[in-house]
Amino acid sequence: MFKKIKIILEMIKFEHSIFALPFVYIGAFLAQRGFPPWDKLFWILVAVVSARSVAMAFNRLVDKDIDAQNPRTKDRTLPKGLLTPRWVIGFIIFCTFLFFVATYNLNRLVFYLSPVALFIITGYSYTKRFTWLTHLFLGIADGLAPLGGWLAIKPVFSIVPLWLFWGVAFWIAGFDILYSCLDYEFDKKQGLHSIPVRFGIKNSLYLSTFFHILTVICFYYVGKDAQLNLFYFYGLGVVSLLLLYEHLIIKPHDFSKLTMAFFTVNGVISISMFFIILVSLSCI
Repeated sequence: MFKKIKIILEMIKFEHSIFALPFVYIGAFLAQRGFPPWDKLFWILVAVVSARSVAMAFNRLVDKDIDAQNPRTKDRTLPKGLLTPRWVIGFIIFCTFLFFVATYNLNRLVFYLSPVALFIITGYSYTKRFTWLTHLFLGIADGLAPLGGWLAIKPVFSIVPLWLFWGVAFWIAGFDILYSCLDYEFDKKQGLHSIPVRFGIKNSLYLSTFFHILTVICFYYVGKDAQLNLFYFYGLGVVSLLLLYEHLIIKPHDFSKLTMAFFTVNGVISISMFFIILVSLSCI
């Protein structure tokens, strides 16, 4: 049993929660204008981990035949037969139940919206079959994290969480474009859709840069409309430099440093933004 759990955690890349978790808490801290209650923080944690687990497991399930043909992904859990589809389906059902329990314990609005969130985060998995906007769909799915964090504390829509939502959406979409460049030849051969397939590698790097410029603009307006102090804007300047560095180390014909850009730099950006928000709200 423990071996199966370890395999599942590897399958869903549990460690990549570092991208989503700080931003869901950013939404919560901004809504509270300080430190939220511990019980809220706990159920937010359960909600985001279970939702992300559903999304990742569902993606691996529906893409198992595609992954089996791709040299980059052929050694993933399902193509290698390390888990059966039935096991993965059972895991998805369990995490879905856990997600509903978590949202029920937060407030009525997020509970009522939880099926919509699940539809979006699972529906993304099909988008590369019919649209090159698949990266933006992934960004929107991840952008739900800070929006959900805000609504968990303050069940009222306002401009601040919407700026945060679009900032994360463009950030995720931007680096997903970079990552999908690795599958350019395979996707083109298989008839799968992506921005690199549609516009080419070089133009895709420009579009990724444009998306990340939009990210910085959205995050600027988060600080402006939330009336955060100067520390936030200085911190955002540092984050902007990290995004610039991410693009400088990736060349159209050299993706050898993509792993560092994708995991290391983006992980630092995520944690840095959370720290910046904490200081700006005088939580630490």
